[in-house]
Amino acid sequence: MDVRMDGRVAVITGSSTGLGLAMAKEFAASGASVALLARKMDALTAAKAEVAKAAGKTNAKIEVYSCDVAKAQPIADTWKKVVADFGKVDIVVNNAGISHAKAFDTVTDEDWQGDLDLKLFAAIRLLRLALPGMRERKWGRVVNVLNIGAKAPGADSTPTSVSRAAGLALTKALSKENAPHNVLVNAMLVGLIESDQWQRRHKAANDGKTYEQFLEGMAKGPSRSVASASPRNSPAWPASCARMPAPSSPASPSTSTAARVRWCRAGCSTHQHLMLRRPRSGRLEAWATRTTPVPTLRDARCARSSG
Repeated sequence: MDVRMDGRVAVITGSSTGLGLAMAKEFAASGASVALLARKMDALTAAKAEVAKAAGKTNAKIEVYSCDVAKAQPIADTWKKVVADFGKVDIVVNNAGISHAKAFDTVTDEDWQGDLDLKLFAAIRLLRLALPGMRERKWGRVVNVLNIGAKAPGADSTPTSVSRAAGLALTKALSKENAPHNVLVNAMLVGLIESDQWQRRHKAANDGKTYEQFLEGMAKGPSRSVASASPRNSPAWPASCARMPAPSSPASPSTSTAARVRWCRAGCSTHQHLMLRRPRSGRLEAWATRTTPVPTLRDARCARSSG
């Protein structure tokens, strides 16, 4: 499927690496102009070259902006620069944030505030600037990148799970407010996606394990009961999976783990969940998610499918 985004302007936060960069490349390849926001200019410069290459011969304009979205003033200042450079913003992807999960008793006030500033207030402040223009033009798309902990938080998952749950509530409220103006606000709940933050965490652990062993441990997790699934069939998915094809049927099983693993689509083209069937209860539980961000921008059913 060839989804064109010619003439559209997208702002993506946290887009110098990982999923944000993967989305920027796909948007540019589809003809959209992209403003990449992140903190480190050296990483942004490298990302700009990758996105420009992905854009190929399209008319996409690519610009980068060093911005700490955890703070209000940098967001306001950067927004003015983006509007001056592009003239408008049609699409906002709130993607900034890293995993910050630990036991509740160990989370300090500073941890709570820092996580909320980065993952919740960054989206609030950016959308406060973006939504009026979208409503005026009667066209806009917002994608808030969250994780599956927003709906199914586990033990030792604070503060991230709480910040993400608040992000999901924000998404639902804004989707209902803005739908009459043809401004669609969706949430993308991701599971394990192999990205640079896991590479950094593996390096920091320095426990003698290979990177593949580290990913296998991440895929298993203490509360996911996936030890019976082969690591080859249950990887942490790379960010480049953003345009992997959908399964032929919502219930089509994996060829190698048909009894335990199957795909389940959530009623739209936005996210596909890898489900594991518990051997005794037979109950299906979401373990990981892969995403198709480009169709998200035109699929209004996503807000309904999130429950």
